[in-house]
Amino acid sequence: MAPSSAVGNPRNAARAIDALRRGWIVRIESAETAIQIAAIETTNAITDITGLLLSASRAATLKLVNQRAAADTNLPVCIAVPADMDMSMALAIADPTLDLRYPMKGPFAALPLQDAVSASAAMELARLAGLLPAFLVVGEGAVAEEIVTPEDVIAFDDSNRLEIATRARLPVAANAEAEIVAFRSVADSTDHIALIIGKRDQTAPVVRLHSECLTGDVLGSLKCDCGPQLHEALHQISDAQWGILLYLRQEGRGIGLINKLRAYALQDQGFDTVDANVRLGFAIDARDFSVAAQMLKLLGVPSVRLLTNNPEKVAGLQAEGIGVPERLPLKIASNPHNAHYLATKRDRTGHKL
Repeated sequence: MAPSSAVGNPRNAARAIDALRRGWIVRIESAETAIQIAAIETTNAITDITGLLLSASRAATLKLVNQRAAADTNLPVCIAVPADMDMSMALAIADPTLDLRYPMKGPFAALPLQDAVSASAAMELARLAGLLPAFLVVGEGAVAEEIVTPEDVIAFDDSNRLEIATRARLPVAANAEAEIVAFRSVADSTDHIALIIGKRDQTAPVVRLHSECLTGDVLGSLKCDCGPQLHEALHQISDAQWGILLYLRQEGRGIGLINKLRAYALQDQGFDTVDANVRLGFAIDARDFSVAAQMLKLLGVPSVRLLTNNPEKVAGLQAEGIGVPERLPLKIASNPHNAHYLATKRDRTGHKL
């Protein structure tokens, strides 16, 4: 979304995110006009539907590009409601993991995008809510549960202000000398965790930015390297003078747990991890590493030795004023289930040892 000079309220966006998750109607009001939307995957039947709003990548999959050749191909696309559409058909249109089950869809008629700014805000709300970027466009006769502006959504994205909520001693298997610090987002109460290991001194700590991965960290998934990375990082930090593990609540590279599992389903259909995210309508990597920078600043850490294979993490911290004098590689052996995933990270997203 393009920046705006208007001042938004991130709490309005937080309420809109909650409403979309509950299947409620949300009204997005821009300076020019307004649209009313309901998330296809969570809403119940709504009678006053005037169109469907889809992400640009989903529209491309559905062969809608030629119908909007004069439009910006990065913008969402609005299509007319197909004849006899029910919610099962709407979900099949929205969810790319269902394409093999429901291959016959369309033809679709693209409609003019009346409010590109609000439509783009809707796509960002979907990501923030962990929902598919696909909406029913609802008529003005329906009553919206929440009203939000594109500026509110921008403000939510920019309002990553954190506060330390609490801290406690937490001996862990890697090192009994550890302290856990909980951070809470002011905008939406999302929490993040720092685990400080060892005795702090004036040297730059060894730091690992680890994004939450329920399947890998907790269930031991072999599809990714997250669990082994987490445990290896804890041991390498423990072997240093001192260090910090930042556990960021940004599941699935920022698209949420359910959408990550949808990406897994697409990988089973032959798409790699990059193409799966794009096919779902999201960025290749939607994480926000400025959150980690704020955590370090609240801990009074101006410079780190960063334990990572991802150059984007180095750049993300440096852009927020955190020094990274040294990058330390994190070497994890592959297995037959994640070898292609690791090769994709290396070849398509620039990860390196």
